[in-house]
Amino acid sequence: MKTLTIKLTAPLQAYGNEASFERRTSWPAPSKSAVVGMIAAALGMRREDERIKSLNDLAYAVRVDQIGKTMTEFQTVEWKPGTRKLTYRDHYQDAVYVAAVGSEDEELIGKIEYALKHPRFQLYLGRRACPPAGVLRIESFADTDPVKVLENMPWQAEKWYQNKQKRKAEFTAEIIADANLLPDAAFTQTVKDRVESFDPQGRCFGFRLTAKERINLKNPCYEQKSQDIMDYL
Repeated sequence: MKTLTIKLTAPLQAYGNEASFERRTSWPAPSKSAVVGMIAAALGMRREDERIKSLNDLAYAVRVDQIGKTMTEFQTVEWKPGTRKLTYRDHYQDAVYVAAVGSEDEELIGKIEYALKHPRFQLYLGRRACPPAGVLRIESFADTDPVKVLENMPWQAEKWYQNKQKRKAEFTAEIIADANLLPDAAFTQTVKDRVESFDPQGRCFGFRLTAKERINLKNPCYEQKSQDIMDYL
């Protein structure tokens, strides 16, 4: 299996789950449907394109490297002539994630890598108000799956965030993956983020079984002397 990693960072990110019209919450990490949608946009697929469904077959995992803060905004929406409603939408501020997709079809992964570097349509991290913070950082890995890549990849949080944790030698990161990639996981959960259709007239999602694990990542900004002094005091 060949795996591609995508570092997702921006001032705001939002990965909407099922919600009412008035309140739109966000998953705490990028959903598979959001990453599939981003890949489809990069490849030039329109929302009604049936080929998007085949991207559900990509192996998927995501690691939370920098925990963002929740921000709620409100918008006034005129949902029918003369009738307006106040809606609330959640976003995550200053979060950093590393998403990983994998496939036995190495040619497909190569096409996805090229497309993400040369996207046909604008890319967003969840919602249109959330463009990436610059060019996406993408890496490819041969003969390995998304979970193994994320278990071995160095901590990708921003330096200022790592410095805030400098008294800790390690950062505990959470990996959320397709359940078959973590067969020994103690916790599994069914989520509704399998793409059936992105068509605005009939947007639809199916269910996917996920699993979680926590791993420790070395902190390059760890200061042993500072920790020793604190322990002494």
